[in-house]
Amino acid sequence: MTPDNAPPQPLAPHQRSSIRDVAARAGVSVSTVSRILNGNYPPAPRTREKVMRAVKDLDYDPNPHARALSGSKSATVGIVVRHLDDGFLLSVVQSIAVAVAETGRLCLIGTTGNDRELEVLRQMNAQHVQAIVLVGAVLESDEYHRAMVSFVSGLASSGTRLVLCARPAIGPDAECPVVEYDNEGGTYAATSHLISRGHRRILFLGGPEGSLTLRRRNGYRRALADLGVEADPTLEVGPAWNRETGRAMMTNVLGPGGPAFTAVLTHTDQVAAGVIQTLRERGMSVPEDVSVVGFADSPLAADLRLTSVHIPAVELGRTAARLALGTEPGDTHTMFATHVVVRDSVAPPHVA
Repeated sequence: MTPDNAPPQPLAPHQRSSIRDVAARAGVSVSTVSRILNGNYPPAPRTREKVMRAVKDLDYDPNPHARALSGSKSATVGIVVRHLDDGFLLSVVQSIAVAVAETGRLCLIGTTGNDRELEVLRQMNAQHVQAIVLVGAVLESDEYHRAMVSFVSGLASSGTRLVLCARPAIGPDAECPVVEYDNEGGTYAATSHLISRGHRRILFLGGPEGSLTLRRRNGYRRALADLGVEADPTLEVGPAWNRETGRAMMTNVLGPGGPAFTAVLTHTDQVAAGVIQTLRERGMSVPEDVSVVGFADSPLAADLRLTSVHIPAVELGRTAARLALGTEPGDTHTMFATHVVVRDSVAPPHVA
């Protein structure tokens, strides 16, 4: 016989541990182990610590494939994002993954490449994930909206949570938690900053048409109106969403002559990098000849010494993770403030 206070004996070599072994090692019930591993309820920290230590000691594999076949949810959070070559999006995704990992769960990341979002969402849901976090804006259309409304309804009926992060809400007919940032306030602040430095001819280089670009354009226009600067529709151009399209749009706008503007407000820091590259290729200096402002305040902005609108990527990601895990109320709409981070890419307009 084994004394009651003797430490649990290790399993024989090659013997597969079971959930009962984990429960015995942790000193809790089998149902408690099951709930913790499936993420069905937030346990006491001490209880969770004992269970996860037992899982590690016993090298227990909860067999997610069998769990998926049974139709139950895995202790996994899915993250769906367009791509990971954007510093801002990468920071958001990393923040979500870190927050999820702190609870002992895994993340499954899928990239859409701009035009496969619904397909990847369906594939992610087929993995029986506990929740899905959809990161970043997307090209919008009536067809897309109808498809998303249907998808959100199906997710709700299956018990999978969907959280929108760094993007606007789908609409009142597709309710789910939203964690976004103030796009309109960001461009309002950036435009106001340029005007305060003496600029009146400010080029708005927007992104693809949709609610995000609309909000940023509204902020730009509102700042011009509030500060008494006459708007010029020819100074609103686009779309540009990365370095390559930023270069191309700036080449088109410049034409054979010099710029008809003294400053450029761009859609992202990557677009700003493309703009700066084209300006330099044309023999112009930033900010001596043209001032440039980015949007996101990504690591690229710091590298370029680029004045940029700061988006709190880490806070966005961690908040989205808490909503996905159910540790915050589900029916919430969180809006983070944005502000201008001043570096070296803005100066008063050059006077010939």
